[in-house]
Amino acid sequence: MENKFKTVPLEAMIDKHIGKHGTAKREEFEKELRIDLLGQAIKEVRLERNLTQEQLGELVGVQKAQISKIENSVKNARFETILKVFDALDAKVNFNVVFQPKPNGTSQSFARH
Repeated sequence: MENKFKTVPLEAMIDKHIGKHGTAKREEFEKELRIDLLGQAIKEVRLERNLTQEQLGELVGVQKAQISKIENSVKNARFETILKVFDALDAKVNFNVVFQPKPNGTSQSFARH
């Protein structure tokens, strides 16, 4: 029996259905993906530290429901709360912000450790 399905790389599927790198739709997709991964990372570290959502919430000063929301979608969380979560998990935070090129072609970046 012949296999009628063709294997397609994930990158090609994203290019086809979301858009190629550099397009507005693709950039938004990539940004949301990174944000979702941040929430997942918080959850994984919390579990590694054997903390419940309630215990982490107590360390941060928020309710269990807020921790749940952060783990499931960081998009609507206050930045200050996210930083408190990292602090409670004893996590080192690094920021790397890259500003889009100016019309003259130069770009700026800012890294904070």
